[in-house]
Amino acid sequence: MNVEQITKTCHEVNRAFCIGHGDNSQPSWEDAPQWQKESAMNGVSYHIANPDSKPEDFHNSWLAEKEATGWKYGEVKDPEKKEHPCFVPYNELPKEQQAKDALFIAVVRSFEN
Repeated sequence: MNVEQITKTCHEVNRAFCIGHGDNSQPSWEDAPQWQKESAMNGVSYHIANPDSKPEDFHNSWLAEKEATGWKYGEVKDPEKKEHPCFVPYNELPKEQQAKDALFIAVVRSFEN
């Protein structure tokens, strides 16, 4: 599988996880905005390049990407304002968000040869 196919799988698993926790805000891969697809592809590429990374490393990479593109902390995720409630250190994330990072890594690793 190529990076985009792996990313689509990660996105849909993440979306299903969110739905299971009552969060219906995640669009399908086909309906996701380009910035969201690119962010997810960056996450997959990060894990392919750093196979021993941990969820905290992944979150720190995500934080660095978000900061570089102008995002900041906000109570509610708002792409137009570039605000996100997960713009905090890993140990301050809710357990569901920490689990989401671990799940993303597990999906990427499931495609390793």
